[in-house]
Amino acid sequence: LLALKLGYSAAAVGVLLALFALSAVFLALPAGRLADRHGLHLPLALAVSAAMLGAGLAAAWPVFAVLCASALLVGAAANAAQIALQRHIGRLASDAAERKLAFSWIAIAPAAANFAGPLVAGLLIDRAGPQAGDLIGYRWAFGLMAALPLLCWALLRGTPRAPVVPAAAGEERASVWDLLGHAAMRRLLLVNWLQSMAWDVHMFVLPLLGHERGLSASVIGALQGAFAVAAALVRMALPLLARRLAEWQVIYASTLLAACALLAYPWMPGPLGMGACSMVLGVALGAVQPMVMSLLHEVAPIERQGEAMALRSLTMNASSFTMPMLFGSIGAVIGTGGLFWLVALVLALGARSVPALGGAARPPSA
Repeated sequence: LLALKLGYSAAAVGVLLALFALSAVFLALPAGRLADRHGLHLPLALAVSAAMLGAGLAAAWPVFAVLCASALLVGAAANAAQIALQRHIGRLASDAAERKLAFSWIAIAPAAANFAGPLVAGLLIDRAGPQAGDLIGYRWAFGLMAALPLLCWALLRGTPRAPVVPAAAGEERASVWDLLGHAAMRRLLLVNWLQSMAWDVHMFVLPLLGHERGLSASVIGALQGAFAVAAALVRMALPLLARRLAEWQVIYASTLLAACALLAYPWMPGPLGMGACSMVLGVALGAVQPMVMSLLHEVAPIERQGEAMALRSLTMNASSFTMPMLFGSIGAVIGTGGLFWLVALVLALGARSVPALGGAARPPSA
């Protein structure tokens, strides 16, 4: 919003979003390896420092060049903190059932943040300055962004330290290809990428489909909101489901349900039917992340779990950066409805590999 206020184009806004994702892509693996070597607290301290610096720079000098640097710093910090925290949560769990339950609970936080963050920032931008949209309001919003990492550090600095597993001999020479050499790891990353692709196609193509059908911006926003609400609600129910279902069962059912929702979406004639599909898709995709995180801890070598988390983050951020461009090119040929059907077909085909995750075993350590 600030870039647009400063007179920059939508393309410039896209650059800011791309920088946020690209920093996560390039720094994910180093962040994961840092977490494997040092646990939670050092990566978190570095992430808090980078996030405060990035947001503080934007508050002090709200110009486009500084916003670009801020996007790089905050994107890298958010990703590094997430990887370290996910690894730590998995390591503290005493068994697979507790790990699955922990990831189910922790998945509620991003859903809540996605709702509260834009709302609070919007209120500050509109109300904190002498008039709505004044630069002072943006400074207050960035100032709050700089303060929140300190709260994160205060809450987590006393967290028990999980034991750090020392690297085995020769570990320094291990590469990410060693992780991908394990069949269960490849399957899990493939399934996670398919779910991420379905999420991206919905967020990218829904506005195009709504525009084709003459829906107003508020209706399209409501459809996207229905998706987000459904994803948040299912994560609140996941702790109950996690006690009764295996991870692969949740992933398998969610993949098939998402394929059915995408298949039906273009056939829906009006907003009500599209809203129902949006909510079904939100339920399906919202349930997957905690199960994937739990399984990643099961199949990754103990001393490389942070790196496995990072590899997942890398693939998701790379997908979010590249897939919209690919969707645009393909959609120009087969239409928006065809994009939904194509992704539904890919999901259905990919679902065949999910049951094999039920017997996944951890590979031997290096």
